[in-house]
Amino acid sequence: MLILVVGPSGAGKDTLLDGARRALPDARFVRRVITRPAEAGGEDHEAVTVMEFGQRSFAMQWSAHGLRYGIPLDIEDNLTAGRPVIANVSRGAIAEAASKFPVHVIEIIAPPKVLAARLAARGRESAADVAARLSRAVSLPEGVPVTRVMNDGTMDEGVARFVEAVTQATAAARRS
Repeated sequence: MLILVVGPSGAGKDTLLDGARRALPDARFVRRVITRPAEAGGEDHEAVTVMEFGQRSFAMQWSAHGLRYGIPLDIEDNLTAGRPVIANVSRGAIAEAASKFPVHVIEIIAPPKVLAARLAARGRESAADVAARLSRAVSLPEGVPVTRVMNDGTMDEGVARFVEAVTQATAAARRS
């Protein structure tokens, strides 16, 4: 099963993914390919140029915020072998993924005040940019299973909730 992790900026997706790696050793946590320099900060990713990106094949790809994102093609081997694959993706990429793979979406959420504080603490965006991010409403496609994980407490609480959501999603997939 391909577990797609989505949520607004500041929800803590990368923090929860990093924290869950130790608790979910059998899962493949995908390192995304992004047309963003490695030194730009944020998640650990494979930095490539736009030209390099265009020369690669991906299991899925999308554009967001002026960047190109790709999920490596080799996840198909993991999925065929029955290994859960966990990937942080844009909500706009869910439909494509669901057309190719069995998917379960885990949406990381947090109250608006928490999101605003986290985005402001990053210092990468102006107050107007933060406000614009918070005002965006993006819906999830119909017919795809979704579990929502509230990440409004400590990191350990958020990681525990996320690990439980992954465990339940993979167990349900094995039963069906």
